[in-house]
Amino acid sequence: MAQQVFDHGSFLKTLTSRPGVYRMIDPDGMVLYVGKAKNLKKRVASYFTRSLNRRIQLMVSQIVQIEIIVTHTEAEALILENHLIKSLKPKYNILLRDDKSYPYIHLSSDQPYPALSFRRGARSGKGRFFGPYPSAGSTRETLQLLQKLFPVRQCEESFFRNRSRPCLQYQIKRCSGPCVSMVTPEEYAADVGHAVLFLEGKGRRVINDLVRRMEQASHSLAFEEAARYRDQIKHLRRIQERQYVSGEGGDLDIVALAKQGGSACLQVFYIRSGRNLGNKSFQPQVPQEASEETVLAAFVSQYYLDKPLPNEIILSRQPEGKALLEEVLSRQAKRRVRITSKVRGERARWLKMAQGNADLALQARLNARVEMEDRLLALQQALKLPAVPERMECFDISHTQGESTVASCVVFNGQGPLKSDYRRFNIEGITAGDDYAAMRQALERRYRRIRKGEVALPDLLFIDGGKGQLNAVHECLQDLAISGLTLVGVAKGADRKAGMERLFLLGSNPPIILPADSPALHLVQQIRDEAHRFAITAHRQRRSRARNRSVLEEIPGIGPKRRQRLMRQFGGLQELSRAGIEDIASVEGISMALAGQIYRALHDKG
Repeated sequence: MAQQVFDHGSFLKTLTSRPGVYRMIDPDGMVLYVGKAKNLKKRVASYFTRSLNRRIQLMVSQIVQIEIIVTHTEAEALILENHLIKSLKPKYNILLRDDKSYPYIHLSSDQPYPALSFRRGARSGKGRFFGPYPSAGSTRETLQLLQKLFPVRQCEESFFRNRSRPCLQYQIKRCSGPCVSMVTPEEYAADVGHAVLFLEGKGRRVINDLVRRMEQASHSLAFEEAARYRDQIKHLRRIQERQYVSGEGGDLDIVALAKQGGSACLQVFYIRSGRNLGNKSFQPQVPQEASEETVLAAFVSQYYLDKPLPNEIILSRQPEGKALLEEVLSRQAKRRVRITSKVRGERARWLKMAQGNADLALQARLNARVEMEDRLLALQQALKLPAVPERMECFDISHTQGESTVASCVVFNGQGPLKSDYRRFNIEGITAGDDYAAMRQALERRYRRIRKGEVALPDLLFIDGGKGQLNAVHECLQDLAISGLTLVGVAKGADRKAGMERLFLLGSNPPIILPADSPALHLVQQIRDEAHRFAITAHRQRRSRARNRSVLEEIPGIGPKRRQRLMRQFGGLQELSRAGIEDIASVEGISMALAGQIYRALHDKG
């Protein structure tokens, strides 16, 4: 019997351009591959129009059907894809462990001075884990808040053990300096205790304790210490006003469903220890005839059975088999987990807000824009990242034989270049042509701002160079106590041709060489080329200013106004150098004696 041929042309004509998840089916009804896309039509069409490697060609040749699930955002599609891959285990997918998708805050417990850190992955090792958080961004934001409130260290253990003097974090009052005994164990333990209470949602207890300490310090005439407690109390109250759910003190999730025909959208709001950690959207495939109660029951069973559970799950409708779901979830959590849909007061207002978000998400699909979804997915797979990168940075150095050295930093997110966050650095005080020193200076200036909480920490940091540059950057970041980001060196290949790049990961051999048609490689090239363009542009501008003005600036009596007149009159330094003394003296404000000085200065320099 002949194999059924998949008519991809007819299928693509009716395929939506909305975001979503696709499943490729073989003649036996088995799922070959599950993927997600921001633009379904563009992504699926790429399998039939691009030059593909043999493995993908073999997969495409087996397709007899493609099933689509439309979603609202990339976050929805990512989570839905994650569930489908785990349940279906498609032959052509890279299988990722689910616990790598959700970040936590870890408090170590096996050192005299415990540390707070960002963790993604299996929750192993000694200490406590707080979370999960909806995204890496929300986790890092919480860590930055903790640094401002309680000076508990967030450095790696190797960095902590080898300090002989306090680091930058101590200088900017984000750490109490336990590495060099600038704080007693008792004082440090008090800060750790307050941080734990804050993460547990017990901010009022923290404030009460700080108020007591402030009063004691004031009575003891320790006014500087009292002022520090006062500032902590003020910051804590402001954070509570912005982040806490009024009247709630426990862990709960609020789940609202919007369904229209065969389409449905679920919005989940995460409340942990009374703090609103944010929300996520989900876009499941549902039969048109399925009721909302059936959809909610299916979501709860698939989503919560392998994740840390809150104490309570509030749903927009009571699900089918509520008693059985509560029994299974309570057994998994080893405590009672309540499922409810009838709420009042503050909870009713939050449920109403979640329902409004779900309704808007369902209606907003037609307005979704095409993004870099396929490239980000390919990059995640190529580098074996635990999640799709949300923020990427790339540095490059530009100079002419060491003259006017400039470093560039470009930033990309899920929408592409984030030009408002671009930065350039004029490099000073190094040996001409020393790219390593130039890179170190740029990184120190950039990442000191990150340590101060002024700039977001990227997920990926690209460096234009090979192993040498990569190791130098790693050492610099260690000195700055920066961790939690992936370093990638982008080295030019044979004959420096585009498409032959080699990607170096720290501590990994051999380099990754991607196919010339790889979407991941195209994204890396785009980021690297943008950093190169930005660096060259900045370097040329700096070099031009230096060459056009530095000679004139050295001449006494030539101020900004006279320099401007000379440049306007002659059109540039090159034309000025061709002029005679009489011609220079013809410019308003330039005497014959001054013209002679200008002439000699230009020709002596030449």
